[in-house]
Amino acid sequence: MKKSKLSDKITAVLIIIFIFSFLILTVFREKKEYSLSENRSLAPYPHFSVQSLEDGSYIRELEAYMADHFAYRDEWVSAKASIESDMCEKIVNGVYIDDERLLNADISDCSISAENITALNKFTEDYSGTVYFTAVPTSTGVYGDILPEYLFLDTEKNQMDSLYTSLDESIRKIDTYNILKMLNDNYIYYRNDTKLTSYGAYYVYRTIIQKLGFLPSSYDKYTIKHITSDFRGNLYSRCLYNGVKPDIIDVYSYSGGAEITNCTAYKNNGMSYRKKLNDTDFLEGDMYRMYLGEEEPFIRIKTSVNNEKKLLLIKDSYADCFIQFLIQHYSEIAVISPEHMEKNISYFVDPNNYEQTLFLFGIDSMENEKLFELINK
Repeated sequence: MKKSKLSDKITAVLIIIFIFSFLILTVFREKKEYSLSENRSLAPYPHFSVQSLEDGSYIRELEAYMADHFAYRDEWVSAKASIESDMCEKIVNGVYIDDERLLNADISDCSISAENITALNKFTEDYSGTVYFTAVPTSTGVYGDILPEYLFLDTEKNQMDSLYTSLDESIRKIDTYNILKMLNDNYIYYRNDTKLTSYGAYYVYRTIIQKLGFLPSSYDKYTIKHITSDFRGNLYSRCLYNGVKPDIIDVYSYSGGAEITNCTAYKNNGMSYRKKLNDTDFLEGDMYRMYLGEEEPFIRIKTSVNNEKKLLLIKDSYADCFIQFLIQHYSEIAVISPEHMEKNISYFVDPNNYEQTLFLFGIDSMENEKLFELINK
């Protein structure tokens, strides 16, 4: 009986020591403002005031701060995801964990925003050139048969078909789903992210560029450079499950082909600066941003192609690794990112100066009803 009481006391002391050790580590450990693994800003230490204490906001913000900066937080979250996966709980924070890849499992309420369809049709009415539109499926759209049936309610293929039917007849719709589905045994999507690899983007490019009136560049003309083999993308950031192999980020350069002669980025305040594509400095943060660098509302790319062909590309992040293939076909590519615009499109560019406009978006972006609110004059 005495041994049992002694054992209980020792256990209690060890637990108290463990708790206080982690509390001390949490308080005195160097704090970070940004989590690379989760790809998000961490909660700052809250400002104390009598009012914030009375309304409870100080306590809530302090809890968020402690949760974000808890010692070895990433390791704890990763271990939790591994345990849940091993115990057959395959969904962690809306991410389905498969042996080979991670998939977005949070898809039951996905729907295309009617506001986006209206804005696209309005843009087409006011535009003097030809509008092309393609929606790119996410990795879930192509590998969705891995998911349990109860999650697979409305496929992305159905969403894309409905979207294309709703768009104005004059918009030339380009299907990318079927080619990607056919190639799904290849490395066309990242294992830890919803987006295409450069290899997948190349086959999307082949499909699109022919609709735009060009012959696609031959694959064997490209030199492929492996930038990193440690990429873990947006799905990993949500669950921190490290049981799936990290991804490779590639850059394609066309041997003996056209080159970029000028690349200028424009901020919402009108300031501009020279920038470079494929900026490896960004490998220290969100690695996928390496393709276009700092996120800006407008980028103007000029190339050595001498054909006076100009393209207006309105896009989201799914197009970032796609742009490298367009360089061989246009003397100028104007790149608009509606998600980062604070002003109307006419502040940055006159669409009617471009004979062709290509909209290229991940189908999941079309749920955002604010996406296209600034693309019309």
